[in-house]
Amino acid sequence: MTNNDPIEHPVWLTTGDFTAAEEPFGLFAAWMAEAVETEPRDPNAMALATVGLDDLPDVRMVLLKGFDAQGFVFYTNLGSQKGRELDAAPKAALLFYWKSLNRQIRIRGLVESVTDAEADAYFATRPRGAQVGAWASKQSEPLESRLAFEKAIALYAAKFGLGAVPRPPHWSGFRVIPKAIEFWHDRPFRLHDRVEFRRERNCGAWSKVRMYP
Repeated sequence: MTNNDPIEHPVWLTTGDFTAAEEPFGLFAAWMAEAVETEPRDPNAMALATVGLDDLPDVRMVLLKGFDAQGFVFYTNLGSQKGRELDAAPKAALLFYWKSLNRQIRIRGLVESVTDAEADAYFATRPRGAQVGAWASKQSEPLESRLAFEKAIALYAAKFGLGAVPRPPHWSGFRVIPKAIEFWHDRPFRLHDRVEFRRERNCGAWSKVRMYP
């Protein structure tokens, strides 16, 4: 394609009919781009559901830090509750809800660790205060007082001085490799649009199913 050629967009993107999309990642990217423009805060916020160590479901909000055709990435303290749960049962569900757009996306799949290179690269982009905090926080462990946490922060801030803060060995990321992605859009009278993409294998072809609301 030359610079003079028109850019060809998928039919569903030009018509606004997302149910015509044939694969989920392009559709996710389009919806995320719209959410960035409309959501007042943290359009990349998502609920992360895991299998608890007591076999009960567990859920919390985290921030999506990257996505591509391989999956959806977030970062955490590996010793945190979610880190330990994902280590014991590497499977998860994600939920995005954008109230400004009346849309939600549900994702279910298996989980893998990101590479050290990926974790190092992302950690280097974090604000220095967040880097120091990653060393000071014993995430999900009981905290005796706020003062104790502030002392730990001051200790690590002094330790690293003005130099680069390395990534802690207990801090890294996870990638959710989707087996199912469902797109939901609000319609009047609860006659919503729902489309689910499914695949049997991580690199397999996607099938699409339109769902009753």
